[in-house]
Amino acid sequence: MNAHSAIASSSTEAPQERALPLAGIRVIELSHMVMGPTCGMILGDLGAEVIKVEPPRGDGTRRLLGTGAGFFRTFNRNKKSVALDLDSEAGLAALHKLVDTADVFVENFKPGRMAKLGLDYASLRERNPKLIYVSHKGFLNGPYEHRLALDEVVQMMAGLAYMTGPVGRPLRAGSSVNDIMGGMFGAIGVLAALHERHASGRGKEVQSALFENCVLLSAQHMQQYAATGVPPAPMPERISAWAVYDVFALANNEQMFIAATGDGQWRALCAILGRGDLLADPRLATNNDRVLARSWLLQTLGATLSRFEGAALVPLFERDHIPFASIAKPEELFDDPHLKESGGLARLTLEDGSETAMPLLPISIDGARLQPRQPIAKIGEHTVAVLRELGYDDAQIALLNSDSNQAPRVAA
Repeated sequence: MNAHSAIASSSTEAPQERALPLAGIRVIELSHMVMGPTCGMILGDLGAEVIKVEPPRGDGTRRLLGTGAGFFRTFNRNKKSVALDLDSEAGLAALHKLVDTADVFVENFKPGRMAKLGLDYASLRERNPKLIYVSHKGFLNGPYEHRLALDEVVQMMAGLAYMTGPVGRPLRAGSSVNDIMGGMFGAIGVLAALHERHASGRGKEVQSALFENCVLLSAQHMQQYAATGVPPAPMPERISAWAVYDVFALANNEQMFIAATGDGQWRALCAILGRGDLLADPRLATNNDRVLARSWLLQTLGATLSRFEGAALVPLFERDHIPFASIAKPEELFDDPHLKESGGLARLTLEDGSETAMPLLPISIDGARLQPRQPIAKIGEHTVAVLRELGYDDAQIALLNSDSNQAPRVAA
């Protein structure tokens, strides 16, 4: 399987052929890693002009290895790149001029960094009262606000890691869930502030935070305790609300998650598996009866399922509307038929000219998915064009490049 070729064309109208919702909105993004870039990516996919301001050597996220190797390409599509040295007076002055033209400013740096540069909300609001300023932080205002946070840190603090792993082994979720959702909530705040600005004519400060985001993810478990008085057990050891709701071993070492959350699904599952004896068992008459019998029920169902191949079960489960899922690995999603045929994977050109299949935002507007409209930008690819728009002449641009030492010299 070649990840670069696993792309299907969508039959729906390409979004770039029509007006996008945020067309005409300019966003200046000063961020790195995942949280801030996710916010900028969402705004860019929705049609905003997103200008990512990077150091002369580029956002360090571009150079990450291991689990970070996919960060930059995943969260930085539909953005321009301007390289500025913000440790120089000239670079900082250029950024201020750029912010003066902006509708939205996105940042996700550690507490105090923006104020030190004169890029905090209070300072920028004086220059541009219409500016919507969105900060992505570890914590909202309160006793923890000066702490540094990571996705893993807040998963441990907010109960998510406890609920994910078995007792005594807290385990972080297998994706940057809080960083990604934090960027989403930042974008939601921006959309609300843009709507409000139509009436007031003034911008707003929006804050999104990892910890509070993760607490929202844990809210259902908090309320489970409030409702029952019983501390919730971690997911691997939970008492399920449904009897059949688990991963089963099939033939040929295949695994499949199967659920039967209602009586109709239970009857259909028994029919498919040829287990009419279970339907006739009075101990299994209702879902709650089956939950109480779960220990032996899952064992006998597992013995039956071990004789079936997944390919034989899939069309039967689809026919009878039984929830199921084969256990997929991320690399297998490049070949997922639904993603390919529905247009959920799009061709994205990377900064080196190569291409990859990239999942799109999980929304459609009038039946159309929001597509990549430009390649992942090279470091500083749009510096010259943007600075010229701000009124800089060639000599001033050359001086800015010279002052920043390694700033790229980009052709117009």
